[in-house]
Amino acid sequence: MKGKAVLAFSGGLDTSVVVKYLQEKHNLDVVTVTVDVGQGDDQKKIAAKAKKLGVIKHYNLDARDEFVKNFIFPAIKANALYQKKYSLATALARPLIAQKVVDIAKKENAKALAHGCTGKGNDQVRFDVTMRSSSNLPIIAPIRDLNLTRDVELKFAKKHGIKIDTTAKKFSIDQNLWGRAIEGGTLEDAYKEPPDDAFIWVKTKNLPDKAQYLEVKFKEGVPVAADGKNLSPIDLIEYINKKAGSCGIGIVDHIEDRVVGIKSREVYETPAATCLIEAHSDLEKMVLTKHELKFKSVVDSEWAWLVYSGLWEDPLKSDLDMFINATQKRVSGTVKLKMFKGSLRVVGRRSDYSLYSHDLATYGSGSVFDQTLAKGFVEFWGMQSTEANKLQKRGEK
Repeated sequence: MKGKAVLAFSGGLDTSVVVKYLQEKHNLDVVTVTVDVGQGDDQKKIAAKAKKLGVIKHYNLDARDEFVKNFIFPAIKANALYQKKYSLATALARPLIAQKVVDIAKKENAKALAHGCTGKGNDQVRFDVTMRSSSNLPIIAPIRDLNLTRDVELKFAKKHGIKIDTTAKKFSIDQNLWGRAIEGGTLEDAYKEPPDDAFIWVKTKNLPDKAQYLEVKFKEGVPVAADGKNLSPIDLIEYINKKAGSCGIGIVDHIEDRVVGIKSREVYETPAATCLIEAHSDLEKMVLTKHELKFKSVVDSEWAWLVYSGLWEDPLKSDLDMFINATQKRVSGTVKLKMFKGSLRVVGRRSDYSLYSHDLATYGSGSVFDQTLAKGFVEFWGMQSTEANKLQKRGEK
């Protein structure tokens, strides 16, 4: 009796080739798993392709709600932007997909796990670390382990009758609810501007001539409503993606440091992520002390690095989560964003936990701030700086 391998399956060239490698080179029956995190693929078509490839069972798992609640919302609380730019859409989805594959492997009593990642990207790290954190099964990754190139894969696919769409594609796309990653083709020239047809979510032409406003309500760091509408987690993300994207908001173009050491040019569409992280971080400035904000910025940066680097399961991330969640108890309120022809800025915010006091901040006659107290404070505050400068000037004489 053959053993089973459970494969994270997208239906593309890489994972289709992996099915045959597992069957022929490893003499394994293959169970395929497709996890829906909002990529917009035709799940029935993927299932049909898996069946045609001879897999013994295929699973379609709808994990969109879990993805938003357990991965996207924690990322919002952490203001998660890798290298201050990338909202981690792909990075957040991979540990969820990997865990689902492990769950199915346990259910199927499989003897191996498998994925179609290459040795150049970050996803191999994210899959392997997550899988090894919850399973002792061996991981088979033929594309990486055999150093397979696309031309070799295409020949293998043709030899084995694997139908592959060879229509010329300008770009390689990875998409889920939180973002759309666009790679390859002309984008590999780091100086060349991305063409307009690279973007689907974000409009680059014929933008509204009037500014659009977006109000986001947060409860303990989590967005719960948009424009006065209480929405489900999935609907809220989709609503903001559509509205902000129509205003030209959410294109990210930067040079990114991959885990394996390669610098790559990355282009993303992240309308909802751009708006929600901007709004959330602004609300934090209103309700958290400056000391909390300073320390949390360090924690947020480390959190984003861990997730990007495939260390979702590392104990440090759990430790950081506890600190972040503790800070979010007061992060409730509403933030108003203004969007106009690609520009985004916060124009208003309010919260019952606000540390902003009009009576203290105002320069008007109603101020309750006693300015006379400031003189002594300023003298003490700058004492060491002024004394150091005096000593320095004496030494220069």
